[in-house]
Amino acid sequence: MVRIKHSVSTKKRKKRVLKRAKGQFGDRSKRFAQAKRSLLKSLSYADRDRKVVKRDYRQLWISRIKAACEKHDILYSRFIKGLKESKVDLNRKMLAELAIHSPEAFRHLVKLAKEAAPQAKAKKATRKPASKKEKDK
Repeated sequence: MVRIKHSVSTKKRKKRVLKRAKGQFGDRSKRFAQAKRSLLKSLSYADRDRKVVKRDYRQLWISRIKAACEKHDILYSRFIKGLKESKVDLNRKMLAELAIHSPEAFRHLVKLAKEAAPQAKAKKATRKPASKKEKDK
């Protein structure tokens, strides 16, 4: 019986791993074992960070909407609640874009939100004192 060697498939596998590890620092891009370890770690980071990116963008949109709401004397939570009650279906990304690029349209949305939620009438957010020392002052 003929002896089967695995050198072709082994070389192919190692070459594929080293190609994906290209750009890594030092031996991580040159030695197979370290490249494989580094690649597995980087893939796990990439998997995790796909969710983190979505989280970061949502935070950004909310902070932009909140800043625009403060200009129109309405709290962010009341603005969102008013939009839901008036059946306006816009996601936070679109609301943030409107707040930046089309202030007139955003002003109209604020008006709708204020009408839908009567308790959301021009109420300015006040900062509460964080500690006893601030209360005493």
